[in-house]
Amino acid sequence: MTYTFAVPAADPATAAAHLLARLSVETDVSDVHADLSARTPGLVVVDSRGEAAWAQGHLPGAVHLPTAEIATRAAGLIPAGSAVVTYCWGPGCNGATRAALEFARLGHPVKEMLGGFEYWVREGLPVVTGTGVTRRPVDDLTAPRSTITCDC
Repeated sequence: MTYTFAVPAADPATAAAHLLARLSVETDVSDVHADLSARTPGLVVVDSRGEAAWAQGHLPGAVHLPTAEIATRAAGLIPAGSAVVTYCWGPGCNGATRAALEFARLGHPVKEMLGGFEYWVREGLPVVTGTGVTRRPVDDLTAPRSTITCDC
């Protein structure tokens, strides 16, 4: 017996539709880093964590807007028509999902950054702290040490 296909795979058209739907609402840290580095116009990255988490470190250029405050403060912080990427702690937290939902309800095109702050840090990308910009060593379980991208 095979475990992987104990439930048969979806037909290719169903699989393609499902995977396209996922990619339409999700992005990864490598792609967000590339867009931030390129200063992609109209992109706003939102850190949806609380104040203590923000102070511990956040993505360069991110806007701090905790999920509970999005409905009341987003209009004053996020330009109309901006594409929004949300992030929270990491894959064990659905805060970025809740934040993305709030932005979708406000009419913004939005994606959730998979892996969150944890994978941003683990891939050795820059983090802003109270003492400036820092980087941790790349965790070779998340990215090759020789580059900042998984090359996938």
